[in-house]
Amino acid sequence: PHCCAMLQATFKLCCGIAHDPLRNLPGLKTTAIAATQKDMRSLVKRGSHHLPSKIPHSVQRLAGKETAICTHPAGDLSPSQTSSVDLSYITQGEKAFQQALSILQHHTSWQAEVMMDAGATVTSAALPGLGKVFRAEVVLAVPVAQLQQELFERIEDMPQWNPTLSQVKVLQRTGTDTLVTHEVTAPSPGNLVGQRDFISVRHRRRRDTAIYLVGTATHIEPLPLQEGCIRAESRLSCIVLKPLAGDPAHTHITWLLSMDLKGWIPTSVTDRVLPQSQVDFIKHLHQHLSATTCP
Repeated sequence: PHCCAMLQATFKLCCGIAHDPLRNLPGLKTTAIAATQKDMRSLVKRGSHHLPSKIPHSVQRLAGKETAICTHPAGDLSPSQTSSVDLSYITQGEKAFQQALSILQHHTSWQAEVMMDAGATVTSAALPGLGKVFRAEVVLAVPVAQLQQELFERIEDMPQWNPTLSQVKVLQRTGTDTLVTHEVTAPSPGNLVGQRDFISVRHRRRRDTAIYLVGTATHIEPLPLQEGCIRAESRLSCIVLKPLAGDPAHTHITWLLSMDLKGWIPTSVTDRVLPQSQVDFIKHLHQHLSATTCP
């Protein structure tokens, strides 16, 4: 019982839901996490069904599936290193998911953005801690399963159909639902922003009939370098894929996006570029899916 209580308390600490006093004790945090990871890895090896029933199912799911030891593409890591790194990426992904869910559920004051392409509706709102967030919405005649394949499972293939990207590379896979990616935008003559690259955690969550594909900036070692690029950051990205009511062959897409493009870019330019990038991405995705479905 004492071990179960310790595991449950430490999982809460790792997931960022412990009480505020503990958050202010980094030494205690580090010690608790280190002490528990050994036990957690042992439980993971034996299967998540050995976890105490008092631990919430969602945490058992993450421990059983998400903390599986993966081989880092840049070289082998010891099990202890891999476990702690994986857990940090899962935690970042979960935090981004909860933040996006809160925005989608509670924020209602969205202002319409004037777009050149009427295929998607784009609105925006200024939110604390994120700055301006853009929300794009569109319905595509494609089922959810196919879209999540294109946007998550086959993410490295994106530059083949999206000319605004020159590279998307998965640097690390943690279980089946968490990735660390390196994305590089394509150089474009006359582009006011210039070439950027991003290091991001991408996390997939299922909730009822919807699939949430969330992303946020992260750090990884060794850090990928890209000559001539400015390292930008995704504050929050969340693409929600939901079957259209009464027609599961169609998907309603809602996409929240907030980015810090870095560099000396006026806010007025950023506020014009980001929503247009959403519209362009949706246009390229639609063209790709149309070509795939009807050659």
